[in-house]
Amino acid sequence: MTLLLSAWTIGLILSLLALGIYISYRVFKFADITADGSITFGAAVAAAMLTHGRHPLAASGAAFVAGALAGTCTGVLHTRFKINQLLSGILVMTALYSINLHVMGQSNLPLLSATTLATYAQDLGRWISGHDSATLMGWPVSARDLGSLLLAAAIVLVIAAILWLFFNTNLGSAMRASGDNEQMIRALGVSVGNMIVIGLAIANGLVAFAGALLAQYQGFADVQMGIGMIVWGLASVIIGRALIGSDSVGAALTGTILGSVLFRLIIALALRWGLNPNDLKLVTAIFVFAALVLPSAMQKVRRHAAAS
Repeated sequence: MTLLLSAWTIGLILSLLALGIYISYRVFKFADITADGSITFGAAVAAAMLTHGRHPLAASGAAFVAGALAGTCTGVLHTRFKINQLLSGILVMTALYSINLHVMGQSNLPLLSATTLATYAQDLGRWISGHDSATLMGWPVSARDLGSLLLAAAIVLVIAAILWLFFNTNLGSAMRASGDNEQMIRALGVSVGNMIVIGLAIANGLVAFAGALLAQYQGFADVQMGIGMIVWGLASVIIGRALIGSDSVGAALTGTILGSVLFRLIIALALRWGLNPNDLKLVTAIFVFAALVLPSAMQKVRRHAAAS
């Protein structure tokens, strides 16, 4: 049960990463790889502030702002300086590696003695159970694991609700329209460039916020923790799309969150059944490749079968 609770919690935390990827990849059709750097940036900023005695909420909020600034830089490079989408992300991601080292002062920054959101999660679990351990569906679990799951679920639900409300405002609708039909939105007098910059700021802010939560849950921030995270986010978005099969905002947000949790559960079970941890990134990349290629391949097969 501890394995499942940990998988659910990490899946929920990384669903914020997946929501950021959804905004850039699905809403704006923008191939933004800044996420690999901004998730570490968020973790680095939060960890640095926490080790200096700052409140966990202030540290997490600062992480969101830091990620938003990184996303803004990517958007400005693309819209103002006309740099290719992919190259814009590469430039910012590369710069963030050095920035993260400067922020943390070292490659790995532990949070063992700092007060974090995980500390409050443990207090929440103790308040609910009345002890340092609890029983969930007949299985013993620690108060920290139970509290972390509940806190992560509450944070994700609040952020998903805010995103749903935002995307149903005039600004949010304009952002979605910018990704769906750029020519039409330009004809209405809306600046597509500004919409992209705002969208990437929100997306990378969410990614960095996920990094801050992940660092507090795991108890450390590491300069390498963002490697391959964009592939994780893509996998979650793809799974969510397959689960829900709807393009409405609410369904897409729900599917992305469920996709992240389900994907983490699959990974946790695969590791439990003997998957070499060194192969995890490779397996994830193969999964995303298959998910991207198989639908079009199946359509070609069906068309060929119908023609014959």
